Amino acid sequence: MTQFMDVHRGMLGITADQLQEAHQADLAIEKEEGVHFKQAWADPDSGIVYCLSEAPSADAVQRIHERAGHKADEIHPVPLTV
Repeated sequence: MTQFMDVHRGMLGITADQLQEAHQADLAIEKEEGVHFKQAWADPDSGIVYCLSEAPSADAVQRIHERAGHKADEIHPVPLTV
């Protein structure tokens, strides 16, 4: 399965609790699309959130994010890791 890094913009001032809540919303339904969200990071000052997932496609990642209420602005495959 491919790893994906997605970017969410416009989350200025996001708190740790809000990040956890958004991540939990994804986890609650991720299996319906065969996705697994591994981790999320946020920068409250810039309003940017990053999510790392494993999924069959970028479309599957986006469908989960949309249903959870936070559509990704960008989704990038990450074919190489060390």
